[in-house]
Amino acid sequence: MGDIGAFMQGHSSRTQSEADYGKGVREVMTDFWREHSQEASLEEMMLDSNAQELTKHELPEILSYLPSWESKDVIELGAGIGRFTAKLAATAKHVTAIDFMEKFINKNQETNGHIPNIDFRCEDVTKLRLENNSCDLVFSNWLMMYLEDEEVHSLINKELSWIREGGYLFARESCFGQSGNKKRSVNPTKYRDPSLYMAMFTMITIPTENEDEVFGFELVLSRSLTSYIKMKHNPNQVVWLLQKLRRKASTINNGYKTFQEFLDNQQYSLNGILRYEKIFGRTFVSTGGIDTTKDFVSRLDLQPGQVVLDIGCGIGGSAFYMVKEFGVKVVAIDLSANMINIGMDRAREMDINEDEVQFEIADATKREYEPNTFDVIYSRDTILHIPDKLALFKQFFKWLKPGGKLFISDYCCSDGDHSDQFKDYVKQRGYNLLSPARYGKVLEEAGFTRVDAQDRTDLFVQSLEKELIVAEDIREDFVKEFSQDDFDYIVNGWKDKVGRTQDQRWGVFYAEKN
Repeated sequence: MGDIGAFMQGHSSRTQSEADYGKGVREVMTDFWREHSQEASLEEMMLDSNAQELTKHELPEILSYLPSWESKDVIELGAGIGRFTAKLAATAKHVTAIDFMEKFINKNQETNGHIPNIDFRCEDVTKLRLENNSCDLVFSNWLMMYLEDEEVHSLINKELSWIREGGYLFARESCFGQSGNKKRSVNPTKYRDPSLYMAMFTMITIPTENEDEVFGFELVLSRSLTSYIKMKHNPNQVVWLLQKLRRKASTINNGYKTFQEFLDNQQYSLNGILRYEKIFGRTFVSTGGIDTTKDFVSRLDLQPGQVVLDIGCGIGGSAFYMVKEFGVKVVAIDLSANMINIGMDRAREMDINEDEVQFEIADATKREYEPNTFDVIYSRDTILHIPDKLALFKQFFKWLKPGGKLFISDYCCSDGDHSDQFKDYVKQRGYNLLSPARYGKVLEEAGFTRVDAQDRTDLFVQSLEKELIVAEDIREDFVKEFSQDDFDYIVNGWKDKVGRTQDQRWGVFYAEKN
């Protein structure tokens, strides 16, 4: 288990321990669910007296986060009385519905047994054995919170084996504390921090047929359920969608297993984010802070009630400004969990509710939204990380409503040859840069019209120089809050950016969907 074992020991939350009962953990859990499955009702299964109304809203929301399961093999863990079973079976090739409570699975079979492509199994997932590479989607709902840390680790390892390459794991758990309002004589549930689940999902690997490769899960999205936020003011119902993919066994991204891990531990560590914010201004981690945000957003003619997708949202500064000044709603996504966690803290500080800004930890290259969803897509200095920009821009085009607008600022490169020093810098950061002119052409290739591609390196340099002045003005406070090394890192980094501008350019792009 190594590092992850130590991490789990420090982060799991228990309300009732094995020692409290004098029984084994599985026996405790079995007793708990026997008590809450007498009638095999929806209210019992969800542990909430308002289960009927809740499920009207959360069921379609959860299904909306799944990849297509049409003609796929699905394993449903914690299937219960079958809230999701029939929905999954409607288009799946086959569904195996599994639950360890006999009354629940019997009720499920009674309700859905007439559907020919469902198998019903009463089994404990800690003992469950399935064929490797036998399914395309594992759907797990309220399950791992009833397992010990070691059992969760073992289950994720097995799920990685069961799922075919390119397939998906979907999981939903209660985090931090109880959400259902049903009284419980005891509560052995483990309400973990979502970061623990994230670590286990993304750090567990299994071998492939090639010595230099492993299979692992990579994050597609993680977010709190909107239905629980709206109905219960509860952001602690968290979902994850992950995809089984290959990666180099020797690790990638400068020694980190996934790109997200690289972002959270190197480029966008907590300390790194906070020291950027100290220079850019509260809630901002992008060049020019509030000044460039006001300038850029003014081009979008935002109207109350419009929906904006903010890709690479950082800690929320642009999203908060758009909500406060124009009355829009924002879906704010970033692949860095650290960014999102700080952003949610800043939203509470700014008195912005979860309905106004919905945060997601998500990979824009893997995330799917319904066509014609957004009025505006907005992105600041993020797409530089993405190699296949054309494929991403085609997704943007699909997600925008007719008449929708796209705004991007991004790091670019100059035309022609570049210095070896700049090439090394780009490689070390994992950037994929285009010239501003080429960037604009790719937007046109994706279908956008009225494309305005500008090289605004002049504004970039102007902003950097202002921020260097700010740094000097707050030097004493900055060093007290962080350190002299942190201050030197910021100042030297900003000066290096100015010095790279012969090779590194800053592009600003506007486009529309007819």
